[in-house]
Amino acid sequence: MTASRRARTAPAALAAAVLVLGTPVVAHAADPGSSVVPVAPQQPAPVPVEGGVRLTLLHANDLESALLPEADETGAEHAGAARFAALVERQREAAAARGPVLTLAGGDLFLPGPQLDASRLDGTGELYDALALDAAEFDASAIGNHDFDLTPDFLADYLDAVSDDVPFVAANLDLSGEPRLQAEVDDGTVVSSTVVESAGERFGVIGITTPELPELTSLGEVRVDPDLAGVANAQAAALAEAGVTKVVLVSHLQDVDNEVALVPQLTGVDVVVAAGGGEVMASPGDALLPGDAVSTDAAGAPLAYPTVVGAADGARVPVVTTSGLYRYVGQLVVDFDADGRLVAVDDLASRPVPVTSTGPDAVEPDPDVVAEVEEPVAAYVDGLATEVVARTEVPLDGRRDAVRSRETGLGSLVADSLLAAGRAGAEAAGVAPPVVALQNGGGIRNDSVLPVGDVSALDTYDVTPFANFVAVAPELPVEAFVAAVDHGAGAGEGSFAQVAGFSYTADPDAPAGSRVQALTLADGTPVVAGGQRVLDGTISVASIDFLLRGSDGYDALDGVSFEVLPTTQQQALQGYLRDDLGGTVTAAQYPEAGTGRITQV
Repeated sequence: MTASRRARTAPAALAAAVLVLGTPVVAHAADPGSSVVPVAPQQPAPVPVEGGVRLTLLHANDLESALLPEADETGAEHAGAARFAALVERQREAAAARGPVLTLAGGDLFLPGPQLDASRLDGTGELYDALALDAAEFDASAIGNHDFDLTPDFLADYLDAVSDDVPFVAANLDLSGEPRLQAEVDDGTVVSSTVVESAGERFGVIGITTPELPELTSLGEVRVDPDLAGVANAQAAALAEAGVTKVVLVSHLQDVDNEVALVPQLTGVDVVVAAGGGEVMASPGDALLPGDAVSTDAAGAPLAYPTVVGAADGARVPVVTTSGLYRYVGQLVVDFDADGRLVAVDDLASRPVPVTSTGPDAVEPDPDVVAEVEEPVAAYVDGLATEVVARTEVPLDGRRDAVRSRETGLGSLVADSLLAAGRAGAEAAGVAPPVVALQNGGGIRNDSVLPVGDVSALDTYDVTPFANFVAVAPELPVEAFVAAVDHGAGAGEGSFAQVAGFSYTADPDAPAGSRVQALTLADGTPVVAGGQRVLDGTISVASIDFLLRGSDGYDALDGVSFEVLPTTQQQALQGYLRDDLGGTVTAAQYPEAGTGRITQV
């Protein structure tokens, strides 16, 4: 699967200061509260290699349907699809004067939630995320885990809606088990690698996606090759055989540390664009958006833009990423010699360019994208914000650290909504009504406390944005149920279980398999006592299809038989608030201190 792209831009010209590869790249942390990375002395400017090529690589990742702009406390606007498209075009036009330009996306192009639902539910038939991608005129894109969240068929809908000029690179994905996605392979939309021609130069682009994909999303019958280095190196070798020696790898590995760890295994790759982690990479003097600070690597060192890593073939490979959400356009400027070897990074021109209405990088939003994307999406979302579905008499804690480590009112509420929806739909599905429910904390996404007062339809989307469906496993072995609870009892991860229909006591720091000390059903039936399972047989469990497929590390649920109900997680939550609770969340039902469903020792 290798495609070839049309030429895009202008003649090459070499200029500016460069950092010769082999020179150490030092990261510097930003001062607390500062939006600018401290300035360090600039490197001297070597003379570019005669006969070489200067490439400007513009890149973004994890756009995640953040189509609307955001305002800071001063009222200044940042991000948004329209301003992003305008900035990409401005940077591309400026870069074309000095040489070839590539514009690449790293995947996670959309994310279930209210802004994506504007495409699905506003009745126009438009896929606004596809319009936004087209407006930026990307040359190629990787595929991320969230791109499967609405099932492979929706990804196929999205690919059909995007311009035919954009290839999607996915070298380690086998899509043959999904007919609609295989059709995208057959027509050349999804490829292992592609060749982009710009200013008379040819550049290879390879795409890979995290091997953890089956645990992260609704993958269907898509299969993932975990041999990332083997796949990438084979593609790079094939490109070299075809005479393409300048190669960019776009990889969606969930954390830039994973790309940094991969580079020492690579051969024939010149640049790596990382995606999926949302890190802020920046170097001395780079302006950042308000509130942003430079991320750190696994060792706690600040992540410089770029971070240069040695490859298996001796090459020095720049690794770059952006924080996503239409907030930055990454701009990496590199020099290749006459033989196609990357020899230098332009340290002055290379930086994350903020998408903003203020400062030296300020840009006006593209009026066409405002009219065709932002305005209809805003109208839909505004309608959700004014649709009141319930009132809460108690604060409901949905903060990330809380729902991933302990019982919270919002976590219990979401679990209860799954149990209620499972019971309501069980008869029609021909299954036993569920007795208990499990909800992974990582699926609760609002990362805030819902205050006392009105709960809107938009709030329910913010809490449960993913396109998961309520599902019931009617005959789950009790042994598997206890093993699942044991996995969910481990604190600090997205797999932490919020529960309904039972209570349990556990040591979250104990080894897996020995965490649960006691577990009792709501009717008083003991399941675990003294750390030992005391109940046999099966139990009917409600959850989301994502978990019942064994995702998020719930290996005990992998392969179980379950029925998917025609109710999304968001619909279950909204219906539970409005109908089962009669529009009122009381402090008696969901006290701030919890009801004792989860006791940690």
